Amino acid sequence: MNAALGAPDGAAPAPGPELTLKILVAGGFGAGKTTLVGAVSEIRPLRTEEGLTEAGEAVDDTGPVGRKATTTVAMDFGRITIRQGLALYLFGTPGQDRFWFLWDDLSEGALGAVVLADTRRLQDCFPAVDYFERRSIPFLVAVNCFAESRSYGADEVARALDLDRGTPVVLCDARDRDSGKEVLVRLVEHAGRRHSARVPTPVG
Repeated sequence: MNAALGAPDGAAPAPGPELTLKILVAGGFGAGKTTLVGAVSEIRPLRTEEGLTEAGEAVDDTGPVGRKATTTVAMDFGRITIRQGLALYLFGTPGQDRFWFLWDDLSEGALGAVVLADTRRLQDCFPAVDYFERRSIPFLVAVNCFAESRSYGADEVARALDLDRGTPVVLCDARDRDSGKEVLVRLVEHAGRRHSARVPTPVG
């Protein structure tokens, strides 16, 4: 027996316990939250979408996303393994004002958040940005590059949203698994740096 490894000589050590992290996917109505969660999830995603109704026309501004026929009324849920021993649980938040009361429960224990942005309606990001800044939850802004929208650079988006210095802005395609996974990797790295900066250095 190899005492250092706790396994027979020549045998591979047993895999360590899996670390699971909670990530929020937020943003305005129709920015692509459900699409991102569905694209990257390795399990069948849980969705709580309902059809848009005439009763919601006064509060749901479909604008450039006029073809959108459904909306998330509670949350989306998915899971993705980033590497061996590290998995992310993804919670997509509802985008409309009337469902924001759910955000406090969803954000409990979250490592960080992705704020999806649509440059055609960039102002829809402000509530999510304000929410995470006020609660000191690490986040990045992921610009979902819709084919019909004008292209903007990351620096332009950061200035338009008046982001705190160091808040990452990345360009992505919410429909593409690899693009979505890269966004999540960047967020975990950013949140890790933020967490390390807050942990006091032991004395002595």
